[in-house]
This record gives sequence, structure tokens and C-alpha cells, in this order.
Amino acid sequence: MATGCVKGSLFVPLRFFMSRNGKVLVAMSGGIDSTVTALMLHNQGYEVVGITMKTWDYASSGGGKKETGCCNLDSFNDARQAAVDHGFPHYVLDIRDEFGDSVINNFVDEYLAGRTPNPCVLCNTHIKWSALLKRANALDCDFIATGHYVKVREENSRFVLSKAKDLTKDQSYVLWGLGQDCLSRSIYPLGDYLKTEVRQLAFDMGYKELSKKAESYEICFVPDNDYRGFLKRNIEGLEERVAGGNFVLADGKVVGKHKGYPFYTIGQRKGLDIALGRPMFVTQIIPETNTVVLGDAHELQQSEMFVSGLNWVKYDSVQDGMEATTKIRYKDAGSVSHIFNESDGVRVSFDHAVNSIAPGQSAVIYEGDDVIAGGIIRRGYNN
Repeated sequence: MATGCVKGSLFVPLRFFMSRNGKVLVAMSGGIDSTVTALMLHNQGYEVVGITMKTWDYASSGGGKKETGCCNLDSFNDARQAAVDHGFPHYVLDIRDEFGDSVINNFVDEYLAGRTPNPCVLCNTHIKWSALLKRANALDCDFIATGHYVKVREENSRFVLSKAKDLTKDQSYVLWGLGQDCLSRSIYPLGDYLKTEVRQLAFDMGYKELSKKAESYEICFVPDNDYRGFLKRNIEGLEERVAGGNFVLADGKVVGKHKGYPFYTIGQRKGLDIALGRPMFVTQIIPETNTVVLGDAHELQQSEMFVSGLNWVKYDSVQDGMEATTKIRYKDAGSVSHIFNESDGVRVSFDHAVNSIAPGQSAVIYEGDDVIAGGIIRRGYNN
């Protein structure tokens, strides 16, 4: 998978960090993690430059919820104030055009194709790190840093992304798309800390209110967490185009009408508005015929999947049959699997069937805590 990092960017080995401190561009959202990251590096003697990226204008989302999380004026002011307090420069970078073209268009297109996208992965891979490295080069910064909970190390001439100390906060799943040129210049100070420790650090640094600041888990451009409403507002005539499709069972039997296939996801149980006398789940979405297939829980179980668009991290390839742990969603604990090379991706065979493999989501393959590779799930099936 091609990454959004600037080609030909400075490739700096991690041993450089031990020889001297350099100039680092820190992505600052105004939240606790990025603020503590900037202040930690500042206190360690790095020449810190803060940057806040505006990716989305909440006013244009059409949602009814008040702005929260990143991309709002309060967050921008919080980031700038931290920089002012500690005497390092801070900039705001408007990347709304690039974000909209790539991330939002992909989000819409994936749902129209009957898949479930992961916009945070696309944004990190193609937008944010590209913008960071481009500005880092312009400002003569050696490194970039973010408040993500991951670790990076150099091993066998490769830069390896691995899980954070705090597994409840680990974000390696959403950073699998970063290439070697990105990882070689990235610093992640929070990888060795628990979230509770980061909150204490913020408190000790004098940011008492920030230490208590709640976290946002929403998609930044869907502030009310209603992706269906977002699709309706951003695709003209969508409801009229897709309403009235069939709910069917695996044998093709029509059991009801639905509101339109883009409004459903694999594994969904709630909100189906259909009563068949037993719990039913979405097992397949067929956009060509505006059909949503329903089934019992066991019909969500699949033993294999095909993954494409791979970005190799720890290795540049693996031998057929290599054992690994594969995650199929962010909160997934991971399942034991074996990896087989295909012409345009890999086949992942699970030792035990897994639940709700959703095309469009990311699959991330681990060896212990290290990311071997990541890619996009194209289909799941049974062997």
C-alpha cells in the first residue's frame, strides 16, 4: 500500500536520538496526549515546533452536536497556549481540502460499495503524516512526533512499529499504513506510559484541567456519531435511491424491506426494525441489488479472509504458512492465524473461525507485539 509520506524524505536511524537532540515538529490537537508529548520533548531538550492541523469544519457537517475533540477553536487555543507557556512556536495548518478529497470521498464511496471503511487509517496514512513531513522539511525539523500510544524501534535495518505499554490505549492498529520513511522520522514518547501516568504527568506539569479532559472516540467529521445522517446529508437523493431494498436470508427468501443498504454494517443486530422470532444479524451486503442478507449468529463465523493493499512493516514479506496474530477491528484482541501469499495480497487462515469479518475494515498482522503488515479486508469466507 502506498503511503502518504514524502518520498525522498530524510531517513534517520533511531540511534540518532541517543547521540543528540534535534528539532521536532509535534502534532498538537489540544488534547492531553499531544500536549504532554510536546512538553516531554521540550523538557528533554528537543527544539519543539507545535503544529495543529485543521482537517474538518464542524459547521459544515450538518450535525446537531456541539463541537468536541479536535478541529475546534477551543482545542486550537489550548494547543497554542501550551506552546506560548513554554516558549516554542506553534502553527495552524489548514488541510481541509486534502482531507475532504481523500478521506471523506473514500468514506462515502466505501459505504456505497457495501463496505465498512476505517477513515482514521486512511487519514493517518495519506493525509496527516504527509502534511507533517512536508511541513517538517520546510521548517528543517529532523523528526515529527505525535501523542499516539505506539512504539518504534530499529531492527535489521527496518523500523518496526509495535504495541504500546498500555494495551488498552494501543494505536498500532490505526498506524499500520505508515511506511519506513515515516517511521524512521517519528517519535512516540507515550508508547512507554500508561494513560493514567500521562494524566498524572499533565497534572504535575500544571495542566490540572487538561489532566481531567475527556477523550473523543468519534470520527472527527461525524461529530454526532451518526454516519447514516452524514451520508444522507452528503449524497444528494440517497434515501430515494436506496430505500425499499430487500432483507433476505441465505437461501434468498425475502423476509422484509430495509431502508437502504449503505445504512447497514456486517454484524449489525440493533436497528434492523424487523421481527423474525429470533435475533438476526447482517451477514452480507449486496449493493448491486440493494440487498441485505440476514442470518443467525453462527452465520457470521468465517475461517478465512483475503487482504490486499498491504504495507509491510517488520518484514518485506513472509513465508507461506507463517503463524501470526491478526486483528480485524480496532478493539479486537486478535486471533491466531496463518498467512499465505497471493498474487495481489495475502490469505489469512484462522485457527478458529472469527466473528463479523467486514470488507473495508483494516486487518493488522502481528508477531508478538510487532506489526508485520496491515491491509484492507476484501472478503471473508470459509475454507
